[in-house]
Amino acid sequence: MNNTTSHDERIAKMSFASVYPYYLTKAEKKGRTKEELHQVIEWLTGFDNKKLLGLIEKKLSFEAFFQNATLNANAHLITGVICGYRVEEIENPLIQKVRYLDKLVDELAKGRKMEKILRGS
Repeated sequence: MNNTTSHDERIAKMSFASVYPYYLTKAEKKGRTKEELHQVIEWLTGFDNKKLLGLIEKKLSFEAFFQNATLNANAHLITGVICGYRVEEIENPLIQKVRYLDKLVDELAKGRKMEKILRGS
């Protein structure tokens, strides 16, 4: 895996708020709702709607965003390829969490059933 420190640092410093609109657009373009996106984010991070909106407003970096999160115990069940990488093989814990989120949003946009996206939770 081509895992460069500068790439990881760039992602860590990127604000979640700057990427969130792309997640929302991707989901809505495929007929999914903002509520479904928030449900997926809450499943992964533990952030309810109010907390999520507050974190978006604060423009936290991905690093700070995931430091505040309580990762779902079943997050390790998220597997597959996203952005050319197998999420289960990513060694950097923060980057893996970011790619977990990317993968869940991708599954949502592809029309996967919610119970499958949320890994049976």
